[in-house]
Amino acid sequence: MSGRHSDYPIEPIFIERWSPRSFDRSAVPQRDLETMLEAANWAPSAFNSQPWRFLYAHRGDPHWEMFLSCLVPFNQSWAKEAAVLIYVLSDTLPFTDRATGEPSPSLTHSYDAGAAWGYLALQAWRMGYYAHGMSGIELDKARIELNVPERYVINAAAAIGRVGNPSSLPEKLQARESPSGRNGLAEVAFHGPFPG
Repeated sequence: MSGRHSDYPIEPIFIERWSPRSFDRSAVPQRDLETMLEAANWAPSAFNSQPWRFLYAHRGDPHWEMFLSCLVPFNQSWAKEAAVLIYVLSDTLPFTDRATGEPSPSLTHSYDAGAAWGYLALQAWRMGYYAHGMSGIELDKARIELNVPERYVINAAAAIGRVGNPSSLPEKLQARESPSGRNGLAEVAFHGPFPG
């Protein structure tokens, strides 16, 4: 993809996948969505706890407007053209205490759910779709509207679909509709302790 490069040899999928905001309103068949979710479900997790949960709605189905309304207005302005909206949750209590039989916490529930989201995004790209994750959620509203139990964290949402024409976006977003670069490895990876 023009303008993007890696300083080290990595698989092209990592560079070619990106997160557009323009979608063409075409549907994602349920079977395709299930393939993406299946890929996500094969992510690694602490003690194979699989704490991720995915709530989804297709554009036009009875849940769509509710799912869309739980995003902040900025994200609603472009995500409304996507085919699917997904909320990525994680179970904070995925284990069972052996002594008491009570639910037990995981320190890595969100980390594990993030790995699952990454798998989903890569699978989507391999199938010709694009997935754009977002943190701009009205969290209190989403918890109520989506009936999310207290033990689950709403980590993020994602819009999925086929990439569309950037001219469909609000004007202020059109210029930003291109793949973004990344910080150099020297800025994010350090041999030894955190630099002082």
